[in-house]
Amino acid sequence: MNRIENINLELFLQINAGTDTPPWLINIAIGIAEGLIYLIPLLLVFLWLWGNATQRSATLKLCAVVLLALGINQLIALVWQHPRPFVMGIGHSWLTHAPDSSFPSDHVTVFVVTSIVLLFEKLRKWGMTMLLAGLFVAWARIYLGVHYPLDMGGAVVVSFVAYVILTPFWRTQGATVTEFFERIYRGILGWPISMGWIRR
Repeated sequence: MNRIENINLELFLQINAGTDTPPWLINIAIGIAEGLIYLIPLLLVFLWLWGNATQRSATLKLCAVVLLALGINQLIALVWQHPRPFVMGIGHSWLTHAPDSSFPSDHVTVFVVTSIVLLFEKLRKWGMTMLLAGLFVAWARIYLGVHYPLDMGGAVVVSFVAYVILTPFWRTQGATVTEFFERIYRGILGWPISMGWIRR
């Protein structure tokens, strides 16, 4: 375990921005670290409002897997607290963050789950786009000093575990869940649907 932690620390120090980093690069990294996450809800809204039944099922499955994965992250944090770099006085911190457990990264978990679900649901273009965005976010959060590389690896593992756990349920109940939410959607947004602004 000590060897893994040493490698984790060495990689962090190689990626983490130093004091000679230009402010414009720090600002770009902050924008990536905090802003790209909003692409995911925008994509989900787009796929739901203008997507077909398969795409709507994928959005609901994605939300379910994300919730499960984040729940697993919380359980891990309760069992094993891993201090963030700035808490331990390691490297340089360029982003304000609560001093909670760093492992795994919630941001990267959301991106990895999104990528996995979209890729397996044959929405490859969107899945690859979110995977690329997630890689940028992983880099930025290490670069800014709020995460270690190992936190990103943990996010990948948790994401796959959550996907594997939920997929059998979705295989048998996904159509029923999707139909239930579509009824609610059509009841609430019947007028814009009738106008042809959004898909029925």
